[in-house]
Amino acid sequence: MQLPLFPLNTVLFPGGVLPLRIFETRYIDMVRRSMRDGTPFGICLIREGEEAGEAAQVHPVGTWGRIVDWDRRPDGLLGITFLGEQRFYVKSTWVQKDRLLMAEVTPREWPEDVPLPEEFLSLSALLQRVLGEMPAPYHLLQGGHDRAGWVGARLTELMPLPLEEKQALLEMDDHLARLFRLREAMLAAGG
Repeated sequence: MQLPLFPLNTVLFPGGVLPLRIFETRYIDMVRRSMRDGTPFGICLIREGEEAGEAAQVHPVGTWGRIVDWDRRPDGLLGITFLGEQRFYVKSTWVQKDRLLMAEVTPREWPEDVPLPEEFLSLSALLQRVLGEMPAPYHLLQGGHDRAGWVGARLTELMPLPLEEKQALLEMDDHLARLFRLREAMLAAGG
């Protein structure tokens, strides 16, 4: 499967929402095609390079998804709300003439979610408090507070952890192992 990529300094999981401001022509065109055709694009953490300018090198695991809302922002830029759907693995990349990064990708399954163990209920309570203070579009994140994968993914997206740690947590296939590692990372970061 070929997929346009949006390299960012952020990590998104399946089921997560991401508000974005679009200003570069290559991404305005990508968003326009995505909205017109209903096609996905991928979000990948930048491994080397910058968000703007030349195409960045990305980590090999990202999340594709679709635009669920858009608006014209007060600053004149295009604002979109992106919903993550599926993890993927990047097999190869190339840069188009318009400087849009494209990739050959394969889906990477998101394991079936499991009930949240009692020892992690405090993480669920923390997540509920954090989400209660977040602006739109984070109100779209509802209903998984009793599921290990959902709680781990949302906390990883929202907590101020190093990006490399967030990427490692995205790449994990075991929801309970992710919760243990997330809790350790939060404690190490003073959370």
